[in-house]
Amino acid sequence: MHDKHLYEYAVIRYVPRVEREEFINVGLIMMCKRRRWLRVELWIDERKMAVHDCELTRDELAQQLSAFTLIGEGRSEGGSIALLEAEERFRWLTAVKSACVQTSRPHPGITDNLDATFARLMEELVK
Repeated sequence: MHDKHLYEYAVIRYVPRVEREEFINVGLIMMCKRRRWLRVELWIDERKMAVHDCELTRDELAQQLSAFTLIGEGRSEGGSIALLEAEERFRWLTAVKSACVQTSRPHPGITDNLDATFARLMEELVK
């Protein structure tokens, strides 16, 4: 019998014009507290960016999003937040922000395969 894992995920969004509240999904963050597992993946679609009046170029956006990867992977280059436990890093990354890079509210789920669920959510919600 496979173990079931409670997880939480949030979609990472680029909001080109905060006042318009339109956004482009650019990544996914998912965490399982019990497994101390956290994964972040980014995917910037330049075709979607071309549709919106984006102030940032793809490279500028990738630079801003790099903090999600550094903190998500727990790398020292991510600063003191990156050194926290997985669930604390997840909470910090998914906190409500009014900046041009935001996340959706976290959503829960249960799975027996975290990696497969992450891949499915990434395809459905971001790509």
